[in-house]
Amino acid sequence: MSPRRPQTGREAPGRPTAPVRLGDVTEQTERVSDGAPVEQVAAKDALGAYGERLAADHLAAAGMTLLARNWRCPIGEIDIVARDGDVLVICEVKTRSSTAFGHPLEAVSARKAARLRRLAAAWITATGVHPADVRIDLVGVLRPARGAAAIEHVRGVG
Repeated sequence: MSPRRPQTGREAPGRPTAPVRLGDVTEQTERVSDGAPVEQVAAKDALGAYGERLAADHLAAAGMTLLARNWRCPIGEIDIVARDGDVLVICEVKTRSSTAFGHPLEAVSARKAARLRRLAAAWITATGVHPADVRIDLVGVLRPARGAAAIEHVRGVG
């Protein structure tokens, strides 16, 4: 058995690691609270970061000014805060590698849209910026195994 890796802050403290068999080698894979191996979570995070970079580039190319990325507060996180003229745009980015579990934009429920509205109010309060209007946009990024990523931007969902 190999020694335990230091905790990265993502795994559940005190949770035992699960052995994973790799051919003739058995190693310990630490697990996060949802039971997924750390490596899978890292790949998911990398896919999400990739999608957010593409979305930010897409929004900038559409003429928006990016104000913040991954803004956090106690009630959650805003992926991208942008300005489109005098309108504040709160943008949720969803990235998927396939449509096996649905299109990326299907992952945004009415509950999530309501949370984005609360996050918009928190951002406005925290920054002191008072825009003429606020809009919630969604950007779906589909990154297939082969070929270019497809980006879909839906304006004014909430």
